[in-house]
Amino acid sequence: MTADVPDRTTASRATDRPGDESPFALGLLLRRAHWRAAAVMGEVLRPLGIELRHFAVLIVLVNRGPTVQRDLATATGSDKAGIMRVVDDLERKGLAVRKNVPGDRRVRAVEITPQGLELFDAAHVAAEPLAARFAAELGPGESEKLTELLTRLAYPAADEA
Repeated sequence: MTADVPDRTTASRATDRPGDESPFALGLLLRRAHWRAAAVMGEVLRPLGIELRHFAVLIVLVNRGPTVQRDLATATGSDKAGIMRVVDDLERKGLAVRKNVPGDRRVRAVEITPQGLELFDAAHVAAEPLAARFAAELGPGESEKLTELLTRLAYPAADEA
């Protein structure tokens, strides 16, 4: 039975140190990079009066148009209660509205408002200098290459079939 257990003296232990060769290394590095990116995005969004969770919903609404709350929850990795709170916040701020879905009185679609689109555009303008600062450690062309690689990880070819 002990043959199934890796030898602790040779197995790599997961750390988040640069150069870690454990099977968890990539995930840990992505998590750390996400924390840094989320902090930068939060810095951009805070003066606009929203948080990253609000902006994530606005992104879905801009990309897809009116979207039912169930699909918003799936697209943003939220649960039903969490997405309801976010949509409530967006409605209260005048950035989104809920509308009845024709043919189904129980379902409501969320739609971005003109004010929501203005804020969305303003966030992108405000993000430019901070995004450049975030990627400052990368050399020429590396930001584009990293984006390409992360896109392939986030949207595997098998998912497109």
